[in-house]
Amino acid sequence: METISIYAVGLSASNPGPATISVQINAADGRALHDISQSIGNATDDFAAYQAVASGLLAAAQIFGGKTVDMRFELRLKNKSVKEQLSAEAQIDNPGLVPLFIEIHNLRVAQFPNLVFAYLE
Repeated sequence: METISIYAVGLSASNPGPATISVQINAADGRALHDISQSIGNATDDFAAYQAVASGLLAAAQIFGGKTVDMRFELRLKNKSVKEQLSAEAQIDNPGLVPLFIEIHNLRVAQFPNLVFAYLE
């Protein structure tokens, strides 16, 4: 089974402050399939990272449709705490992140059963 890579980055200028997200979805051969880059207003780094993950999964669901359940995805994050929270390795310390966590969890259960998270140093 080939692996589709989703790179998701969310950053805030002053944590909290003006924030942006960037997402790139790559085919197994490294070819870029989809890019997202957008400002999301004021947010923390963690909120922006969660938003990037959700945006990446929603975009992948649109690109691949119902085939996602039979595909392998690796979601690569530069935010270690968010990677650990989404992988159930750490607790969510900000209650404001819970709705995004639930959205991502529901997407994962319904459409991305073969999703793994990786931390990019």
